[in-house]
Amino acid sequence: MKYFFLLMSLFSFAQQTKSVDFTSVMGKIEINALDKLVSGEVTYYFVVKNTIDTIKIDAQNIDFSNLKINNTEVKFSNNRKQILLFEGYKRGINQLTFNYLSRPKQAMYFVGKGEQLQIWTQGQGKYTSNWFPSFDDPNEKLIFNLDIKFNNQFQVVSNGKLENKIAIQDDFIWNYRMEKPMSSYLLMLVIGKFEIKQEKSQSGKSLFYYIEKEDLSKFEPTYRYSKAIFDFFEKEISVKYPWEVYKQVPVRDFLYAGMENTSATVFSRDFVVDSVGFNDKNYVNVNAHELAHQWFGDLITAHSGKHHWLQEGFATYYALLAEKEVFGDDYFYKKLFDTALQLKSASKTDSIPILNEKASSLSYYQKGAWVLFVLREEVGSKVFQKAIKNYLNKYSFKNVTTDDFLSEIKKISKYDCEAFSKKWLENPKFDYDYAIQLLSKNKSIKTLLDIKRMKAISFSEKRELFEKTMVSDAYFPIKEEIIYQCEKVPFEEKQQLLKLALATNEINVRQAIANTTLKVPLDFKSDFESLLNDSSYITKEIALSTFWTQFPEDQKRILDNSKEWIGFNDKNVRILWLTLALGTKEYRMAEKAKFYDELLKYCSSNFETSIRQNAIENLLFINDKDQNVLPNLVNSLISYKWQFSKFGKDKIRLLLKNQNIRIYLEQLLSNLTKEENLFLSKLLLENPLK
Repeated sequence: MKYFFLLMSLFSFAQQTKSVDFTSVMGKIEINALDKLVSGEVTYYFVVKNTIDTIKIDAQNIDFSNLKINNTEVKFSNNRKQILLFEGYKRGINQLTFNYLSRPKQAMYFVGKGEQLQIWTQGQGKYTSNWFPSFDDPNEKLIFNLDIKFNNQFQVVSNGKLENKIAIQDDFIWNYRMEKPMSSYLLMLVIGKFEIKQEKSQSGKSLFYYIEKEDLSKFEPTYRYSKAIFDFFEKEISVKYPWEVYKQVPVRDFLYAGMENTSATVFSRDFVVDSVGFNDKNYVNVNAHELAHQWFGDLITAHSGKHHWLQEGFATYYALLAEKEVFGDDYFYKKLFDTALQLKSASKTDSIPILNEKASSLSYYQKGAWVLFVLREEVGSKVFQKAIKNYLNKYSFKNVTTDDFLSEIKKISKYDCEAFSKKWLENPKFDYDYAIQLLSKNKSIKTLLDIKRMKAISFSEKRELFEKTMVSDAYFPIKEEIIYQCEKVPFEEKQQLLKLALATNEINVRQAIANTTLKVPLDFKSDFESLLNDSSYITKEIALSTFWTQFPEDQKRILDNSKEWIGFNDKNVRILWLTLALGTKEYRMAEKAKFYDELLKYCSSNFETSIRQNAIENLLFINDKDQNVLPNLVNSLISYKWQFSKFGKDKIRLLLKNQNIRIYLEQLLSNLTKEENLFLSKLLLENPLK
């Protein structure tokens, strides 16, 4: 029944767009960070083309006042999901004005306090209407302009070009203007304390990069290749970047990797990295993916969920092309190979094709990218690129379907688009054999496949080939595969191979050794210890934990040598170090309490959820009855970040099996906030002691 009403709602909006065209909006808004309120004065301009009884604007739990159409106050209805207009408008151009007040339950998030305060939005899907009365239907495109009033100590970022910044006492009013229309889900707002750097693309577009002051030393590795990717896309796509400027802003505790708001990408601070972190987890793919969306998703937008692959598949594919430009052909083909393996496995149980609004993310993103790779291989790059250019130019600022795209292929080639669609878009299966045939054109993939086929062969039979390959210039995944294939081979037999692998000084190859060496022989001790010096926080974390466990006599020495290590933004290495320091006998006894307090501090809501989860897990590993941790664990239940909330629920369910923990949590109820109490009480009822 719920699905029926959703369909009816979409049908109703589709009917509205045939009769009414909203062309532009001017929103003057003010954010109250203390009370988490948004208030505003909004002016919409719309054209009535045909007779219509009711005009609807989506507005989730928003209060309205002083509503006027064409300067005359009119009656309206507010069902807490939509505002419904039924009088005062006429055929032709109309003006709608109103004031509103919203306390957003989602789509706008208030993170941190004081100097650490950040406010950011995430509207993908149909959520913008929680903080700005707008349109959940992506087919309604209009020009958005915002004036945002906020404290002058903070930066404010929104869509479009910043035309002016007006000082009023302790505030600024930031005037952001768009020139072209977009869907409402792409409206964005970020407020925080950022430093800004700017450069120009080859075509003259202004590129703005935001970063927190404390992360300035990480600026270059974080935004590495940004301009190169932008310039590459304009050349590859052959359609100029369609907006006035381009901005990128990292925020704390973002819900996803990134979001392609029109002219302004918001991305997770997890991708703010230094040069060491860049080797493990960098922003390049997310950077390229979200930028590609400025064309595929923002300039042209899928008509409905059925055609969602036109956004995510295209962005995923073009991100791979950008990485190919940056990292080379071997990298490109290896990424495609990895996703081919995923798709092969998923197709065994996944019965939903890409052309379905219920398709999986794997289908929309990865299979969508594969569809485009296959299409380009079969029609040729020139035809593919020309069709893309025609497709974008024809449907700019409009909504599209899959047939719209395929028709552009048909116009300039004799390619059988119907057969292609049936095999790749309407069929849930993935033709892995054909995929491998295409990938095998790449020498590195062919060699990798040859090595993979040797799994069943004894080590003695393949040792010579493996050692020869290890000292060659073979692409590093081939050498990784060799290490993983030899994981269970006795150390004495593979020792020479491991030494050769270490000597490659390739981070990923050495990391494979760290991952597969659970027991470190004494005559390999110094070799293994060298992994602690690698330019990889993942390798350092693995090697530190393994070495500390294997060699108690060296615990104090290696802890002294690594006491300044921090790791990623989630403090992975620092939290491990504190855990090991607390577990090391007679190590800095006078500082044990300080180490514990630091680890406990990281559990609190003053830190990002990735840090909190890491610290909570480690403290409960040290002592699963540590009552100091539990209030912070309970607090995770009310986190807007579902990944952290789920972690809290799963962990508490396990802990409730302990009678003493249950008693403590029951006693804790009276000291919790109303929301925390509600969530914990529910878990207590759902998980009775057996």
